[in-house]
Amino acid sequence: MGCDGGTIPKRHELVKGPKKVEKVDKNAELLAKWKFCALSQERLRRPIVSCELGRLYNKDAVIEYLLDKSAERPNAEAVTHIRGIKDIKELNLTDNPEWEGERRNAKGDRYEDIHRGMFICPVVGLEMNGKHRFCYLQSCGCVFSERALKEVKTEICHKCGDPFEENNIVVLNGTKEEVDKLREKMEERRAKAKTKKSKKTKEAESVSTPAESKGAPKLPGAETAGRSSTLNGDGSGQSAVAGPSGSSSSSKSSKPSTTSATKRSIQDLEEKSEAFKSLFTTHSSAKRSKDQISNWVTHTPYHF
Repeated sequence: MGCDGGTIPKRHELVKGPKKVEKVDKNAELLAKWKFCALSQERLRRPIVSCELGRLYNKDAVIEYLLDKSAERPNAEAVTHIRGIKDIKELNLTDNPEWEGERRNAKGDRYEDIHRGMFICPVVGLEMNGKHRFCYLQSCGCVFSERALKEVKTEICHKCGDPFEENNIVVLNGTKEEVDKLREKMEERRAKAKTKKSKKTKEAESVSTPAESKGAPKLPGAETAGRSSTLNGDGSGQSAVAGPSGSSSSSKSSKPSTTSATKRSIQDLEEKSEAFKSLFTTHSSAKRSKDQISNWVTHTPYHF
């Protein structure tokens, strides 16, 4: 079929060889990681957060996911390890003074540098565009380039001054190997937190049980029974008689205390009521005698 009219087919048109593997454009991959949210695939805008694996998200998108996890999202697999807001950290980023915004080349008559980053390293000045490795500190959320942390070795944050350790450093948008290591560290931290919680609950239960046993009242019958079992003969009878007599004496001593307390409370109430009544003109202390009453009527008469 075909090949008429002087057409000469070539070999690659007739013989089908193996398909070439499609390679992802590196520039497009860098743009997707460093300028777009890993969950909603929208442009990154403040506030920007990162997880324990070093991925970048818009905080609004993560909160929407946590509120409704059943909704369908384009890249929900990237957020399965986030259980709550405690698993993310808001980043303290440094703005790039040369960044003019997204619409600086609206007319198309200017050269647009794709690799221009919105943020830079506050120490070295490198742009956060994917060409240089960047890290953030879990303790404070400040972002630095890896070169700055290597050249200026300190245990204090360069930006805010908070202390940090090597375990607090998380690489942003790292390789697969680095992400696997960060995942192992994350699982270890969560396992330790679970063991601490279980220990605290056990300690609280152990503290509460002896307190309840101490606070439980003892029955008088049990004490008398124990005493009668230890004693023999006349001693048992004396102990049995002593039990009720002791209880009756304690009840008698408690009765006068309760009666005196009730009398005091009644007296206090009467005094308070009298003081309150004396504020009004209808009280007996406010009434005038017949000698004090005048023969004429005023606007505020005191005739009772």
